[in-house]
Amino acid sequence: MKRLITICALLSATVLAATAQKSDTAQVLVHYKFIHIRDTTNRDHPYTENMALYIGKTSSAYRSYDNVLEQIEFKKQFQAALAASPDGHVQLNRQKRGSGSEYYEFPNEKKLARKEPLVMESYLIEDAMPSIDWKISGDTQTFGGLHCQKATGYFKGRTYTAWFCPDLPLHVGPWKLNGLPGVILEAYDAKKDVQFMFDGVEKVVMVIKPDGQTSGPKPGDHGPMIITTDGNSGSDPNIIQLPKDAIKTTDKEFTKLDVAMRKDPDAFVQSQMAARNANLPPGADHIRMKIKVGPQAVVNNPIELPGK
Repeated sequence: MKRLITICALLSATVLAATAQKSDTAQVLVHYKFIHIRDTTNRDHPYTENMALYIGKTSSAYRSYDNVLEQIEFKKQFQAALAASPDGHVQLNRQKRGSGSEYYEFPNEKKLARKEPLVMESYLIEDAMPSIDWKISGDTQTFGGLHCQKATGYFKGRTYTAWFCPDLPLHVGPWKLNGLPGVILEAYDAKKDVQFMFDGVEKVVMVIKPDGQTSGPKPGDHGPMIITTDGNSGSDPNIIQLPKDAIKTTDKEFTKLDVAMRKDPDAFVQSQMAARNANLPPGADHIRMKIKVGPQAVVNNPIELPGK
C-alpha cells in the first residue's frame, strides 16, 4: 500500500506540460467496428466497440466513438437536470460506455502516444512510432467510395491484412497500425481474432449555434457534425492534441500500476486518493470517495502477442 502511494504520488507530480505538442484539427473522421476475440474459450462472444480515427493534417487520434457519444448524452442529461433542479444539486447515475484508451500518431515526428485511464487518473505513454514491414500488393477494393490498396505485414505477433487509401495521404491507421502511403481504412489479422472493420467516413464540419453550442451526432449517426464534448480532457474531440492533464509515465511503470490495480482494486483506489490528497495545498478539502471496480474480463488472447 505504501509503495503504491509513493508510485502514484511521484507520477501525479509529473504532469505533461501543455506546450509539449502543437494541436492539429481533424479534417476527416473514419469509423471502425472493432472486434476482438479476447477469450478463445468463448469465440461466439467477441468484444466489440465502435471506434473512430480523427485525421488531421499532420497527426491522428484514435478513440472510442461509443465513449464520445456517451459523453454527449451525459452532458445533455446533466444540463437538463441542472436546469430542473431548484437548489442546483444534481445526482445522476452514469453508465459509461466504451474504453478510455486513446492513441495519437505523429508520422512526421515518428512518434506514438497513448492515453490510458486507470480508475481516477489518466496516464500518458509516449514512444517511437512502431515500424511495420508492409508488402503492398496489386489488389484493390473500394470502401465508402474510396479506392484502396491491399498490404500485408507482421506486427506484435500477428500477420495483418490492411486496406489503405492513397487519396488520404497521411501514414496513419487505427490503434498502432501505420506506415502505409495512405490512411488504413480496414485491417484484420490472419485468424480474424482482431479486426478493425471499416464502418464509414465523413468530413469533419463544425456547426456553431447562436447560443455558442455546437451540433453533434446522435447515437448511430455518421453525420458530418461533431459536438464539443468532454472528450480529450474536456476539449473538442476534433482538436488533436495530447491530453494536458494526463500523468506522463513509461509503459513499464504503467504496467506495474495496472497489475497492482487488478490484484487489489480497493487498495489501488485508496492509493490514488492518498496521492491526490498529498498534492493538495494546505487547507484544501481531502478527497473522500468510494469507487466500485467491477470484475475483470477474461483475456487469454491479448491484441499484442509475443513477437516483434
